[in-house]
Formats: sequence, C-alpha cells, structure tokens
Amino acid sequence: MEQSATLLAAAQLIGNSSDPHATIAGMLQLLSDHLGLEKARVLLPDPASGALHISHSCGLTSQEIAQAVYQPGEGVTGRVMSSGEYAVIPDIHNEPRYLGRLSALAAADLPAAYIAVPILLKDAPIGVLAAQRARLQSATDLSMLQIFAAMIGQLLHIDRLSHDNTAPPQDMEDHPVSRSPVEDGEVHGIVGRSPALRNALAAAAKAAATRATVMLIGESGCGKERFARMIHLASERRDQPFVCINCAAIPPQLLEAELFGHEKGSFTGATATRKGKFEIAAGGTLFLDEIGDMAPDLQAKLLRVLQEKTIQRVGSNHDIAVDVRIISATNKQLEGAVKAGDFRLDLYYRLNVLRIQLPPLRERHGDIKLLALYFLARYNQQQYRNVVFTQQALQRLDHYDWPGNVRQLENVIERLVIMTDSELITDSDIDQLLKTEIDVTIDELGDDAGFGAEPSGESFRPYRKVNSDERSRIIAALRQAGGNKTQAARLLDMSSRQLHYRLAKLKIEV
Repeated sequence: MEQSATLLAAAQLIGNSSDPHATIAGMLQLLSDHLGLEKARVLLPDPASGALHISHSCGLTSQEIAQAVYQPGEGVTGRVMSSGEYAVIPDIHNEPRYLGRLSALAAADLPAAYIAVPILLKDAPIGVLAAQRARLQSATDLSMLQIFAAMIGQLLHIDRLSHDNTAPPQDMEDHPVSRSPVEDGEVHGIVGRSPALRNALAAAAKAAATRATVMLIGESGCGKERFARMIHLASERRDQPFVCINCAAIPPQLLEAELFGHEKGSFTGATATRKGKFEIAAGGTLFLDEIGDMAPDLQAKLLRVLQEKTIQRVGSNHDIAVDVRIISATNKQLEGAVKAGDFRLDLYYRLNVLRIQLPPLRERHGDIKLLALYFLARYNQQQYRNVVFTQQALQRLDHYDWPGNVRQLENVIERLVIMTDSELITDSDIDQLLKTEIDVTIDELGDDAGFGAEPSGESFRPYRKVNSDERSRIIAALRQAGGNKTQAARLLDMSSRQLHYRLAKLKIEV
C-alpha cells in the first residue's frame, strides 16, 4: 500500500510542477520519507569529461556531493552507467567495487545496502539513480527505483527538449508535456480521479465486499470489463478464476454450449465432452458482457442457474452444481427491453441486485489528460519511442467528446505514437487524426469492438461532430424519405450508424 501511495504522490508532483528539477528533488524526498531509501541521488555525466556528478540529491552534504565523482566504469555507480544494468549490493563491506565516497555507514563499518539503477532514454543510459538503506528490504526497493528512474528519464528528456535550440519555438504556451508510466489514481488498472469515476469506484468497492450479482451500465468503451475485474480482484473470490464471455459476439446457437458446456456427440462437431464457462469459472466470477443481446431461451436457462445453482451441459440431463458469482454488463436500457418483451423481467431482477452506472469519458472531468499521458507512456515503451505532447495538443484532446470513450482515446494515442515523425505531438497532429475518425453509434458495435474500423458494407465517411443545428435537416430528410432511415441517411450523405447516433444524441423520435 505504501508503494501505491508513493507512486501516486510522484504522479501528483509531476502534474503540479512545471519545473523538472524541483520535481526530481521532490521525488527523491519521497523515496526517503515514504520508503526509507536514504541519500537518494541522481548522477549525470559531465558533457565534456563524461564523469558522473550528483545533479540532484536528498540528505547529502555539500562535501559529500563534491566527493561523489565517478569516471566512466569506475566503481559500482560507474559500471551501472557504462553497462546500463542495475546493481544491488546487500552489504557494501563485502563488495570491493564499492568505493564508499559518500557513505557514512561505510566509514562507520555498519551494515549498509546500496542500489543503483540506470536512467534510460531510448534504451541508452543517460544517468544513474542510486540510494541506500541500513538493510535491503526486498525486491520492492529495486522495482520502485526502476519506476522512479523511468519517470526521471522522462523529466530530463522534457527539460532537454525545452532548452534545445533545434526544437520548435516554445513562445506560445506550447511547451512539451509528458508523464511517467505511473497511472495517476490507478485502482486495479482504472486510471482517473474525477468525482464521476470515484463515485463509480466507491460503488464497485462496496459491491466487491458482497456476494450479490452486479450489473454494470455504461456506454461501450468506458471500461465495463475493467470494473468487473476490479470487483473480482477486490472480492473474497480473488484467488479463483475470472472468466469473460461476450453474449453479443457468439451466435445464439453456439452460446449455450459456450456457457454450459456439452457432452460428446450432442451435436455435429461435438467430438469430445467440453466444460462451459460456468464450470471453468467455478468458485470465481463469470462476467457476462452485453447481456441484453442474450436470446430469450438462453435467458430462461440462465435464470435457472441463478435460482438453483446448477447447470446441465448440452446433451445431458445431469445436474452439475456451480458456485459462480455473476457480473453482467450492458450498454442498452434493459428497462425498455423488458417492456418490449425482449428481456425477462424475473432475470432482470436477479441480475440487477447491485447496479453501477459507469460514466462516459466526456463526463470524467480532468481524466482525459491523465489517460492520454498514461497511454502515451505505455505506447512509447511498446514502440520504443519518446514522443511528448505539447500543452495545446493535450488541450485539444481534453476538449474532444470521445464518443468511443476510453477505448477510442487509447486507439488514437497508439496511432499518434506510431505515426508521428517528430518527438512532439502537436494540436495539428491531433486535428489531422481526428478527421479520420468515424462517427458511428458505438453502442451498436458491442463492448469488445474496436473503434475506428470501417462499418461493414458501408463506404467510409469521415468524423463529423454532432451539432444541434442538424435537427431540422435530419427531420426534413426523414419526412422526405417517408420515415425510411436508410433512405434518409443517403439523402444526408451519412452512414446508417451515423444517422442512428444523431437520432439518439438529438433525441429525435421516429
């Protein structure tokens, strides 16, 4: 828990300061105050001689800082810099390569552990982060220093870019911004700190403490599976399986066998007995995504499982007891489906014991920037890049509506990292990419569908933001087409999904 608090504090330092040097100093103080890592220091090479000097430190005297100079390859610290590999010394007294130029513990002949990790940029060492403590605690010390070294590397990179004469002009509040890979406000992989998200997280935490069924409601791409995993991991079932199945992605005639399993020879192609998702998830959690798309006959069988805690494989009359917690999710209004007779009322009540509404990204004020920086760090690492956002680029992302929610944002950031030629992502890069986005009714694609793919059978149409002024034009086209939505879409030069999306957003009833 202390490690998580330290990482969050470091992320807040990065977000709240425009001075990289002050931020690094604060991070070294965090290592001391939160983790007990003493005399933390950052050593950088002299541009002329290549010798390592301390540039930032915590708890060192001016005399110690002056003494701590290492030639390339000299001592443990110099070797870390030259090799790019970390060093963990459990006891400096048993390590002849340790020079002890600033260790009071070494002089006093007391037990002392020393850890040094390289600060990397594009896989090349640009400095060393080092610290010590009386006794080595665990592998956590090493992993925390490595994470902090990655963050410090990004800060140093930003500082160099801002002072590089070859960089683009920075005189119009267009300073490059990057963030560490630390997930600000991360809870089981859910990034953000907006009130809307925190309310949903609080509800999920309460649900995790119970055994009740949970229904997650939210638009596609807003993270329903992540919330389901969080509930599972925070529950008493955390050590048992977590199994997902998308009810909209599997044909109804196959979904029954996927859920309940089948006996050998029960249908064509059933060459062996096979367990279903309920048996695989025994003792754990089964996540039923897009539950609103389940066929009526399967709804009845699911209701039986919830009531009797038993299943029957396809082709068998034998009951198998199952202990599984159900978490369901939908991006539809199931109340309307119940009224229309498309969803069983009794099943709805069984599934909807605890209901959690997940906010769309456009309502998570402040989280778009955090997510953008998090995804930037992730894809920089995956693609071996070191691109950064300008302030104006971040503002442009923050002001976009993101109809595809977090999934769409992640997709856009990944493409930006791959396609951007320079080390700066500008607002022009954002504008150019967003023009290629397709404005579709995301809810029709299903929660596992990728945003930005061309709709099957329809020609590509670029993204156009929904405008309230379109209402009269859409109504006129519908009247001209006699209420035929497909024909109206052609008159409006839209895809059918684009028209349906506008009908929903503008609340036009047909």
